[in-house]
Amino acid sequence: MKYTYLDCLASFGIGGAHPGGLQLTKEILSKEEITETSTILDAGCGTGQTSAYIAETYKCSITGLDHNEMMVEKAKQRFQSKNLSVEARHGSVENLPFGEKSFDMILSESVLSFTDVTKTIPELRRVLKPDGVLLAIEMVLETPLPKEERATLTKFYGIPRILTEAQWNTLFQKADFQHIHMEKFTLSFDEPEFENASDFSLSEQLDEELYSILDQHLELTERYKKNLGFRVFRCCV
Repeated sequence: MKYTYLDCLASFGIGGAHPGGLQLTKEILSKEEITETSTILDAGCGTGQTSAYIAETYKCSITGLDHNEMMVEKAKQRFQSKNLSVEARHGSVENLPFGEKSFDMILSESVLSFTDVTKTIPELRRVLKPDGVLLAIEMVLETPLPKEERATLTKFYGIPRILTEAQWNTLFQKADFQHIHMEKFTLSFDEPEFENASDFSLSEQLDEELYSILDQHLELTERYKKNLGFRVFRCCV
């Protein structure tokens, strides 16, 4: 394929493409103590939907970071159109361009699975302040899959591997996170995340292959809905 699954997301500019969409994000954040003095990193901010919501709702300092340059440009356009002072930066969560203890909170929505988590999770821990909190929505392997089928999924989505809940927990522990809380995602996996997305920021020209990738994604979610699920992880420093 000429394009990847992430290229597809960037080209369609889907805001809130993670499971549960912005509705789940709002629910998670409502349980946290966020004030105007809070500093938050939206790690893998995409088109900036979540960052804009946080800026508008909590009036705090929010920084969005994404590895996809098209996503970053669409996020900047969103912030400018809303007259929001949100910084959108291009960079990798595996090597964050921030100093130690920079943020009170990090929000990561279906991002870590696409990275080398042995690098990403320690990096997130590094830039969190004492008593900081990481909130992550991530895919988990609920039931075993044959090696060939796991390979089909990892190749299509461009992810290194699919982790179980226990494996995620071990990785957070190794990075010295404390009080790791895991909540099982309640919506069914076969409910397409695109239907929960609040908005789209379409590129001017969309290749037919991008629509094919979207169709393949929907087919895979249906095929593996009993094997794959999601968790909301809350990890404290």
